[in-house]
Amino acid sequence: MAEQTDASPWVPASRELPDLESAAHECRGCELWRPATQVVFSTGTRSAGVMLVGEQPGDQEDRQGEPFVGPAGRVLDDALEAAGIDRAAAYLTNAVKHFRFEPRGKRRIHAKPELRHLVACHPWLDAELEAVAPRAVVALGATAARAVLGRPVKIGEIRGKLLDELPDRVALVTTHPSAVLRLRGREGYDEAFGDLVADLRLVAPDA
Repeated sequence: MAEQTDASPWVPASRELPDLESAAHECRGCELWRPATQVVFSTGTRSAGVMLVGEQPGDQEDRQGEPFVGPAGRVLDDALEAAGIDRAAAYLTNAVKHFRFEPRGKRRIHAKPELRHLVACHPWLDAELEAVAPRAVVALGATAARAVLGRPVKIGEIRGKLLDELPDRVALVTTHPSAVLRLRGREGYDEAFGDLVADLRLVAPDA
């Protein structure tokens, strides 16, 4: 039997977030469910004005079942607070719902999702957009931006601009907090963190 090529058969008609998350645990739309610990769907409510979309869960997210709970998530928390965005009032998800990794001894090393994984998982992102109907969607990093906008992007060319490429809402592309995290303790961290905060302020409630 051929492998499924996208998640469509598992996405329910319901646009209630608990129904979507429950169904996502059964998704076999690509092979990434096999080695992952669990699906990592989202956190937040359907009344969120801002949806933040990352690339995929990381090691800690895969273990805990919630997005942005690892070190990069703490950078994002700090940036959201500095930008005046209440994380509890935002909706956080990822373009790909399972952790893609390469085993290296006892460690699991992040492996970037391929385009086919973005395509396979896109029905979930579409359903989340319908369910939440945010006023703004923030793509964190180039992979997330490709999933949100449906085209390849270069972060440096479009970051920090409100884009009107999505129906009924604005889009914003910025760097992924993991890229900022990699600079911690090195020259350039403060500037990179400040740039992330400045981008996020564009979609803050009082912007």
